[in-house]
Amino acid sequence: MAKGDYLFTSESVSEGHPDKVCDRISDEIVDLFLSKDPYSRVAVETLATTQQVVLAGEVRCAQEVTKDEMIAKAREAVKSIGYEQEGFHWETMNVDCYVHNQSADIAQGVDEGEDKDEGAGDQGIMFGYACNETESLMPAPIDFSHRILKSLADERHSNPESGLGPDAKSQVTLQYKDGKPVGATSIVLSTQHAEHLSQADVREIVRPHIEKVLPQGWMCPESELYINPTGRFVIGGPDGDAGLTGRKIIVDTYGGAAPHGGGAFSGKDPTKVDRSAAYAARYLAKNVVAAELADFCVIQLSYAIGISKPLSVYVHMGDTGRVNEAKLAGALQEVMDLSPRGIREHLQLNRPIYAPTAAYGHFGRTPGADGSFSWEKTDLVDALKAALS
Repeated sequence: MAKGDYLFTSESVSEGHPDKVCDRISDEIVDLFLSKDPYSRVAVETLATTQQVVLAGEVRCAQEVTKDEMIAKAREAVKSIGYEQEGFHWETMNVDCYVHNQSADIAQGVDEGEDKDEGAGDQGIMFGYACNETESLMPAPIDFSHRILKSLADERHSNPESGLGPDAKSQVTLQYKDGKPVGATSIVLSTQHAEHLSQADVREIVRPHIEKVLPQGWMCPESELYINPTGRFVIGGPDGDAGLTGRKIIVDTYGGAAPHGGGAFSGKDPTKVDRSAAYAARYLAKNVVAAELADFCVIQLSYAIGISKPLSVYVHMGDTGRVNEAKLAGALQEVMDLSPRGIREHLQLNRPIYAPTAAYGHFGRTPGADGSFSWEKTDLVDALKAALS
């Protein structure tokens, strides 16, 4: 983020948003395969529309995984999100599965051999980012957008009589002064709701969740609080709009506050550097900021399919950096092996830990006892400082 005075906006979408339904289903299938074989290869996409889910992609697994098992996982995901509506119901929706075995041409480029280490699953560029705007070292606009929707979802799951539906979107605009956020200037929140609730009813349900998340004194003016601005949002989810895996990549990362390499995460096993290297870049950037080496840090990694080492490691800290950027780039490669295998082993990514990442962001989360969100740890601080000394 730049210095100076400006407004910046980020959005989030809930677990019931059509695209996030698809991300969740795809990641449930990744977890299904990894639970049977930690070295499974998975690239599964999901399409959802009115009473219809379609699964497609390529997989490889040492154990048999049937189409019926994948279809069951899709139903479980939709049930967990909370869809039991006429136009989209976990039990009565049709699920078609067109998942097939992985291409041998792709496999030979990625697999290790006698004279080569495991290669990247594809070419591409991945970015990681961290800043000291929030405790999670995430940009404030996306952090608040996620937390508001998560608070609403928690109420919906704990109180079925709330009248809230699964589909929701938030958008938070913050005022920055000299590059630091100081308050909200406008907030937009649209949430699916029961037929009997008026726009005024929804406004009063939603307002406490926004006020709880924002710091004291940061609430936007009443005239700039837009709750269900269309006036009605009863039909939602895949019944209201078709969903696809991987369409919310900016929501998944930094809300536009930092670059994005372009690759989506959900539905991919950790040999795909779209996912694993983006996690590694966030992990390194977060440790740089946690070590107080900079107020913000952008890291770019690049890879070629079948090649194990990164082709480039780029670091940018603007004028907030307290160490040389080129020297830091070298230190980062000392404290972590950035080959696909090195990333997977360091962060222990070959585990069924991905379903929780499918909504409310892949970053800024709390590491779990099951190994989820391992890339959010700040356990490299001492090693980084030592490498730079």
